Amino acid sequence: MFSFCSDPASLDGLAWLTCYLTTTKHMQLYYAIGTVLLLLAITAPAALAFGFGGAMAARSHIPPLRWFGQSYISVVRGVPDIAFFLFFVIALDQAFEWARHTVLCPDWDQPIRRGNDFVVCPAAKLPLGSAPQWVHETYGFILAVITFAIVFGAFAANVLFGAMRAVPRAQMETAEAYGMTRRQSFWRIMVPQMWVYALPGLSNLWMVLIKATPLLFLLGVEDIVYWARELGGTANPRFTDYPHGDWRMWYFLALMVFYLGFTRISEVVLERLMQRLTFGQATTGGEAQRKATA
Repeated sequence: MFSFCSDPASLDGLAWLTCYLTTTKHMQLYYAIGTVLLLLAITAPAALAFGFGGAMAARSHIPPLRWFGQSYISVVRGVPDIAFFLFFVIALDQAFEWARHTVLCPDWDQPIRRGNDFVVCPAAKLPLGSAPQWVHETYGFILAVITFAIVFGAFAANVLFGAMRAVPRAQMETAEAYGMTRRQSFWRIMVPQMWVYALPGLSNLWMVLIKATPLLFLLGVEDIVYWARELGGTANPRFTDYPHGDWRMWYFLALMVFYLGFTRISEVVLERLMQRLTFGQATTGGEAQRKATA
């Protein structure tokens, strides 16, 4: 904090606002913004990997693998996101603790399930009770990333599955006629061309992922919505040097501006990426580019 902020009562106007916006709690808000951006940076490629695997499984010639892929897509898409977010966090946490319990406490002679309670030995708890706060926060963040990746991976799998089917069959037959194996034609012909068909759907999914980040609060992560609500509430002079009324409307307005700006930047980047992918392709976008440069 700035040195002149040591006596808030003597400040007014811009100086007061500057000191107010650099308090420790506001630093937590700025840290939460970084957490959201980090979540998006990790979750997007992770969800894409889950989606690609799910799409490949759904079109597999091996029946059990195909059934698994189709079930993964159908089940996750058919259940409200919030239900899966809450379910996966509990399920993953208990699965990790059960695995550690099996390895670290082989002599445990008591049942793990005791009615509605899930009890493992103290050494198997995640994280350990003696662990510092940053370990607890990191563990919660990892669970959130895995949960987001699983849920949005199912939607990405549906998009990629449709994009794979949109690649003209004639091109696959031509590749086979040139002697390519099924694996070669898939990686050299289908995969490079499917992205132009998948990008519109993936773009929408990216926007939905951005708007879903406030659900971090439900997963135990203190996100920007949590801090906006906390900081915007009425501040009593007895508990702070920067008292104010109910400012939640202004904090949430700032959040709206943040999300609108971020989505606008995303739209520009995705539009340019779409132009690069459609260049030279036998699609409506590729044809429009050819006519524009003719």
